[in-house]
Amino acid sequence: MHIAIAGAGAVGRSVAQELLENGHEVLLIDKDPRAIKSDVVPDAEWLQADACELSSLQEAEVQRCDVVIAATGDDKANLVIALLAKTEFGVPRTVGRVNHPSNEWLFSDSWGVDVSVSTPRMMSALVEEAVTVGDLVRLFTFRQSNTNLVELTLPDDSPYVGSRVSDVPWPIDVVLVAILRDHSIQVPEPDRSLEAGDELLFIAAEEYEEDVERLLAPSEHPSR
Repeated sequence: MHIAIAGAGAVGRSVAQELLENGHEVLLIDKDPRAIKSDVVPDAEWLQADACELSSLQEAEVQRCDVVIAATGDDKANLVIALLAKTEFGVPRTVGRVNHPSNEWLFSDSWGVDVSVSTPRMMSALVEEAVTVGDLVRLFTFRQSNTNLVELTLPDDSPYVGSRVSDVPWPIDVVLVAILRDHSIQVPEPDRSLEAGDELLFIAAEEYEEDVERLLAPSEHPSR
């Protein structure tokens, strides 16, 4: 894929390096000449320009991009970049970095943002995921489909400990995508049994998240 990253600070450069290692083409854009460090990420293309300006995005030919990542340290700039990329250049997918949690509600399709990444939210979710048993923890939101990547650690008293994956009456619009067990990833094959302490990863529609909790941890989430 061809990916443009607006914001060549530590975050932007780190993302660029990861994407390059995965075989993608990356263009880094930043208006600050001090941020242009082509020797740090030599395999990327570099452009000194203000990505909030339409002319700069035209120069960058972002219409050729599969993804534009707005990764600056300024939320206002990230919103403008995402909106221009989506509405003016028809970029298929935009990712917006949220720097301040109070601004997270703005990072939606109204501003051309397909995926928002909030570091504070991700850190709090990972803390909850590490210590919570029987409660659903939201790890990531897919805004275009109103679904979330969620995790639940199966408690010892779950009625489905020992059950096969195919025997669990999963709620509608809920898909079990992985089982984390003993520091390894288990594919949720139909005949695989569930064990206490399993970390279950789901793609789930938001309105069915409580159903998952009541199904797998009824003692902690009784029906109302």
